[in-house]
Amino acid sequence: MQLQYTELDNGIRLIKLNGTLDINGVSRVEKEFVRRCSGDNICVLVDLSKVNYISSIGFPLLINSAKAIVKNGGKMALLNPQNNVENILELTGITLIIPIHHGLDTAVAAILP
Repeated sequence: MQLQYTELDNGIRLIKLNGTLDINGVSRVEKEFVRRCSGDNICVLVDLSKVNYISSIGFPLLINSAKAIVKNGGKMALLNPQNNVENILELTGITLIIPIHHGLDTAVAAILP
């Protein structure tokens, strides 16, 4: 699992994950992911387009980060998950907590204050 971070011109934090979000993947990126998701009134997009699998170990990373962001006045959304990953996210109800968007423009419009 690899994590790439970019801040967009509008201040949105874009976190791109690449690989498998299982126990090994989470252990590789968790510290940086949580750090990039901290702050007040931040907006974070998590690009899952290159995540080919997510296990139950990956769920708390996403959910806990999203809850912390919302608690501090911000928003988080997921971007372009692969079909199999999106199906798992929907089945587990994570999409009720963290919305999914299938285009950068749509996602940006949805999470900007």
